[in-house]
Amino acid sequence: MGQGPGIREFNRLYKELDGLYHNLALRQGLSDSASIILYALYLLGDGCLQRDICDLSYISKQTINSSIRRLEQDGYLYLQPGRGRDMHICLTPEGRRLVEEKAAPVAAMEERAFSGMPQEDQQALLRLTHAYLARLRAEAGRIL
Repeated sequence: MGQGPGIREFNRLYKELDGLYHNLALRQGLSDSASIILYALYLLGDGCLQRDICDLSYISKQTINSSIRRLEQDGYLYLQPGRGRDMHICLTPEGRRLVEEKAAPVAAMEERAFSGMPQEDQQALLRLTHAYLARLRAEAGRIL
């Protein structure tokens, strides 16, 4: 059976993009999940909830929880009780330094790469990615 060349190239690009983020995390001395958590804390702000990070990253609660516990043990963050079972993820001073040192440059890199594209390309990329995702969800619905 196989796949057509278009989808093969799309999948290759997707994996290359994923590999780029993996290599960035490695170069920064972080696991993929720790890198994602620090990035999420940079975007969402200090005191966000674990579910906010899961929603932003599309990573399982178990993976995020394990990495949060590790970052907590390493002294980069602490958990503060919220309403009900909610736990706010708060950065220690060392954690704030780590976010500024590791996550901020990645976010700035992404912003420069995206904003460096012509506006019509930015809009086309978003429009086409949304369209592909909608079609993929519809197809996945046939399997699930």
